[in-house]
Amino acid sequence: MVDHSFADLELAALYDSLNPWGPGDDFYLDLVMAAGSVLDVGCGTGRLLRRARGTGHEGRLAGLDPAAAMLVQGRRAEPSVEWILGDLRTRLWDGPGFDLVVMTGHAFQVLLSDEELRVALAAVRRALSPAGRFVFETRNPGARAWERWTPDRVYHVTDADGRAVRVWHQVEETPAGDRVTFTETYDGSPWPRPRVSRATLRFLGPDALAGFLEDAGLRVVEQYGDWSRGRLTADSPEIITVARPG
Repeated sequence: MVDHSFADLELAALYDSLNPWGPGDDFYLDLVMAAGSVLDVGCGTGRLLRRARGTGHEGRLAGLDPAAAMLVQGRRAEPSVEWILGDLRTRLWDGPGFDLVVMTGHAFQVLLSDEELRVALAAVRRALSPAGRFVFETRNPGARAWERWTPDRVYHVTDADGRAVRVWHQVEETPAGDRVTFTETYDGSPWPRPRVSRATLRFLGPDALAGFLEDAGLRVVEQYGDWSRGRLTADSPEIITVARPG
């Protein structure tokens, strides 16, 4: 099921303002610019691919997302990119594989069950060229990021009409195993009452990630703990993984 904040056109239009370009985007942009063909899984508004095209990438750029409202943002801004509605369970890729497949914005964490992970990773493996790379990040469970998702941390943005919007998060209950369920609340003059979106994310450690990747025919070749390619430690904020077929 698509998260409400991604499926709603008004909320999707706020995504880029809530998630401004940062070091993680620079990390991925360097990889995209060096690859001849790229598939961005869970591309959202397509900001990464749009920036790559605007920076001069002339190869194949494809963005896949199950939320039509998010793809609307990308298609309006850059029609030359392939914007594909769907997910890894529903799409089959013809022709030569992609040089690079990425999952940015912690999109990997929405794969909640073991079966979802296996199906998605098998699809990534099929989408890659023999020498291709799969690069994604997931929040390191050791850093316990969800403890900072509290209502007192309010984000202030404006919509396309200049109206103020307040956004905050709240974990619903004590995390169950490796899954965390939380709400995201949007409040402001555009709506008569707050809009609330509910989501669950899965937090997997390095060993579990390596196991799922290996089962799909992918091997970890690099892992970093931050966007500066720092060493992965027990409490690094990120687990940034580079995998290849084999």
